[in-house]
Amino acid sequence: MPTFTAPDGTTLAFHVVGEGEPLLCLPGGPMRASAYLGDLGGLSKQRQLVMLDLRGTGGSGIPVDPATYRCDRQVLDVEALRRHLGLDRVDVLAHSAAGDLALLYAARYPERIRTLSLITARARALGVDFTVEHRLEAAALRTAEPWFGSARDAFDAVWAGTATDADFDAATPFFYGRWDAAAQAHAASEVAQCNEEAAEIYASSGAFEPAATRAAIAALRAPVLVLAGELDGGPRPRIAAAAAQLFPQAELTVQPGGGHYPWLDDPGHFTRTVGTFLRQSVADES
Repeated sequence: MPTFTAPDGTTLAFHVVGEGEPLLCLPGGPMRASAYLGDLGGLSKQRQLVMLDLRGTGGSGIPVDPATYRCDRQVLDVEALRRHLGLDRVDVLAHSAAGDLALLYAARYPERIRTLSLITARARALGVDFTVEHRLEAAALRTAEPWFGSARDAFDAVWAGTATDADFDAATPFFYGRWDAAAQAHAASEVAQCNEEAAEIYASSGAFEPAATRAAIAALRAPVLVLAGELDGGPRPRIAAAAAQLFPQAELTVQPGGGHYPWLDDPGHFTRTVGTFLRQSVADES
C-alpha cells in the first residue's frame, strides 16, 4: 500500500486499482475508508483508480491535531497526493460527502483540475444542500419494495434523531437502488470502515464559506459531471441540478433506479456514463 506525507506530517495511504490514466477518487462517508468504493463497478477497466484513504481512515495515519479532520483542512492532503503522483493536472472523482472536499480543492487549485466527477455528491460547500424532506420524498418512491414496511418506521426515526442501532440497520435499504446480496455485503462493512470522531468534525463550523466557493467555481474551466441517483435522497436529482448550474461547464445525468451507490445498482450504466464523460473531456481538450 503506497503512502505519502501530508504537509502536517501525517502519513496518508492510497490504493491503486486498474490501469490507464489516473483518476483520483475521494471517498465520502463522511470519513469512510476508500475500500467501500471497490473498483467503482468496473471503472478500473478504463482508468487507474487512485483511491485516497482520508486521514484517520483505512491505512492512513491519525493526525496529531483532530481539527485537521475538518473538510477544508484536508484540501492540502489532496494537493499533496497530486504532487506525489507527479501530475500537473488531475481527474478527480468524489462520492457523497467528499463532494465538498473536491469542491473546496477545485476552488483553491482550479488550475490543477482537468475534470471533476461528482457522484451522488454533497454541495454544502456551495450552499446547496438536501433536507430531511428530500430524504422522505425519496423514501416515498420505494413503497413497492418488499422491505418497505419494516424499514419506513426506522427511516423516520433516523431523521427524527431517535434511532437505535437496530433502526439504522433497518433503514439501510433506502440508500441502495437494489437491496440485493451485493448491497447487503457493502452495507455490512460501513461501521468498521468509518471514523466517527472524524465524521463529527468534517463539516463542523468554519469548514465552508459558500459565497467565496461559488465565486471561485464560477470561473472553473474544467468540465464537470454531476451524477445523481433517481432514488437517492441525498441529493435528490433536482438538488444535484441546482449544484450543476453553478459551474460554467457541467453535465447533469440521473441514473435510472440509482441510489446513493450507483456503481453497485447498475455497474454497466455507471461505468459507461463516467467513462464516456472522461473520454470525451480528454478528447475535447486535445
